[in-house]
Amino acid sequence: MELFFSRQFDGDFCTLDADESGHCVKVLRHREGDEISVIDGEGTLYTCVLTDASPKSAQARVVKVEPDWGAHPYRLTMAVCPTKNLDRYEWFAEKATELGIDTIVPVIGEHSERKVFKTERLRRILLSASKQSLKGAVPEVAEPVSVKDFILETGSREDVTKLICCCFEGEVPRTSVFEALGELAGREIAVLIGPEGDFSREEVALAVEKGFVPVHLGPSRLRTETAAVTAVEAVYLKAFC
Repeated sequence: MELFFSRQFDGDFCTLDADESGHCVKVLRHREGDEISVIDGEGTLYTCVLTDASPKSAQARVVKVEPDWGAHPYRLTMAVCPTKNLDRYEWFAEKATELGIDTIVPVIGEHSERKVFKTERLRRILLSASKQSLKGAVPEVAEPVSVKDFILETGSREDVTKLICCCFEGEVPRTSVFEALGELAGREIAVLIGPEGDFSREEVALAVEKGFVPVHLGPSRLRTETAAVTAVEAVYLKAFC
C-alpha cells in the first residue's frame, strides 16, 4: 500500500507538497483519475482520487475518510537521552514508530555525552517510518529539555503512568516493566531512558520523588537505544498480545 502525506486539506480536496507530488507523479507515475491514499499525520487516512497530476503540487479529491487509522489504545511518550552516535538514536526512533509511539522527547542528562540535538532530520525519519508501517499518525518530536526539567514537568501530572529505566542495582528497588504497566487501554504512559553513563543518583532520586516508578527490562545490560526500543515493545506487546 502506497501512502502519501499532506497537511493541506481544503474542504473535499488535498494538496501534496513538492516532495510528495514528485514521488507520486514522477516516481510512481500516477495520473489523473488514479486512487491514492493520503495520511494527515494526525491519525486519519484519506482515500482520494487524483485530479491534478502536477509533479510540484498534485491535488486530489477526498472520497473516503478513516479516523484513528493504524492507532494504538494508549499514548506513549519516550523521553530518551540522545546517544553519542546519532545513527543509533535514529534507529530507535524508526523502530519505535513502527511499533507505536506518540511523542519522542530528547532529554539531556547530567551524564549525557551529547548535549546538543537537532530535531528536523528525526522528524523526516518518523514520517517515513509512519508511512512504511501503515500508520495515520506521525509521532511528535519535542525540542530537547534537561532530564530534570522533564521530570518536574511530567511529575506534576497525575494522569500519566511514569516509568524510569535505570541501573543502580541493589540501590533502587525496581519492578518489572510489565508489572508496572498494568492495564493499558486509554492510558497515557511516559518512559524515561538515560544516556550511556546512566542517570545520576540525583536524577533518579528526583524522579522517584515526583512519582516515577523505577523499572528494569530484564537481566541484560542494554545500550540506550536498545533499552528504549525494548520499553516501546513492552508497551506494544502488553497492549496487543
